[in-house]
Amino acid sequence: MAPKRPDYEGSDGESYNKPSKRARMEKDTDEYLKRRERNNIAVKKSRERSRQKAKETIEQVNRLRAENEMLEQKVQILSKELSVLKDLFLAHAGSVAQSERAIEESESRAPIPDHQYSSPKQKH
Repeated sequence: MAPKRPDYEGSDGESYNKPSKRARMEKDTDEYLKRRERNNIAVKKSRERSRQKAKETIEQVNRLRAENEMLEQKVQILSKELSVLKDLFLAHAGSVAQSERAIEESESRAPIPDHQYSSPKQKH
């Protein structure tokens, strides 16, 4: 049998087995079984939280998609309404401009009375 080779050498030159972060446990001990049981419970809780979070995320995605669809429909309705109002405005603005031109033309053809001479004589 070969001599055990040291894994760790201390500052004093002594050889030691490298300390392990986790001590190996025998699988049939009570402490091992308790730790496994606690770990199994923790894993179940973690997986349940993960499933719940995924479910909530899916629900939020569905809510946001529905809201987005509703908002897109509202944008379409408002765009159509804006188009109708623009057409009404332009039609009204066009008719007002025609009316103003007609008034200006009629005023330019009519003689301007000379107010100084056309006023009736006042009696003193």
